[in-house]
Amino acid sequence: MAVENCTEYTDFIFLGLSRRHDVQLGLFIFFLFVYGITVVANVGMILLIKMDSRLHTPMYYFLSNLSFCDVCYSSSVSPKMLADFLSEKKRIPYTACPIQMYFFASFGDIECLLLAVMAYDRYVAICNPLLYTVAMSRRLCTLLVFLTYFMGFLDSAIHTVLAFRLSFCHSNIIDHFYCDLPPILALATSDTSLNEILIFILGTFILSCSVFTVFLSYSYIIATILRMKSAEGRRKAFSTCASHLSTVALFHGTLLYMYLRPSSSYSMDTDKITSVFYTVIIPMLNPLIYSLRNKDVKGAMKKVISTKVC
Repeated sequence: MAVENCTEYTDFIFLGLSRRHDVQLGLFIFFLFVYGITVVANVGMILLIKMDSRLHTPMYYFLSNLSFCDVCYSSSVSPKMLADFLSEKKRIPYTACPIQMYFFASFGDIECLLLAVMAYDRYVAICNPLLYTVAMSRRLCTLLVFLTYFMGFLDSAIHTVLAFRLSFCHSNIIDHFYCDLPPILALATSDTSLNEILIFILGTFILSCSVFTVFLSYSYIIATILRMKSAEGRRKAFSTCASHLSTVALFHGTLLYMYLRPSSSYSMDTDKITSVFYTVIIPMLNPLIYSLRNKDVKGAMKKVISTKVC
């Protein structure tokens, strides 16, 4: 009887960030600008690293993958969000929702793990500089990147498949602006205990591995820098790590706030604002942070610009 009374929906409807038309138009202009900068800055970073032979090092190999990840991460959410700002009914087909969720969750996991890999790279470069070339070989770098993508895609596939095996009988209205796992589970009319257990176990594993690797790597890095006798050496080492630390603080700080605060403080409006920050704003900031705070990137940029002008 429960199966017979279950309504089969062909699409989901987003409530979005705002229902006011004038506010939606302003948000459309703002997020179109942000998304444009995100794509141009990250694609520009990838091309710059590819064009300048001085940037063909493990650090910039990981950075180019981070930029690629940011483009995909933002593109899984932003185009649909922009289209919805201009639409009266913010619909997404039932078959498109798991696709959006899968790619969003995949590249979120990949970015989280890539930041940990980049922290390990900085640890080897500063704490064992003489062994850096041998330790961070091309084969190891390729393997580390492959593992981040493999783990990200696998984790996302598990959550997506299990989420869309659930029944959605009572409502198809998602109180969000994209297909994220928590609001989808909130709509389910069947038992979600397995989904919640796996979210906790796999999410905690990925986030804790990343945070622990970053914390441990930078503990050794800071201890090594403080033992340096040369003030210039300390300044250069801190400058090298500053960009990565800024990116880690932004991304992990947002995730920790999102998932490790007390459940009593949860608010859908607050969660939407937080989601905007780590899905749209951070992918735009990452390449700007690395280009503005990194002398090698600024030097390569000047060289490319001067070459094109000449």
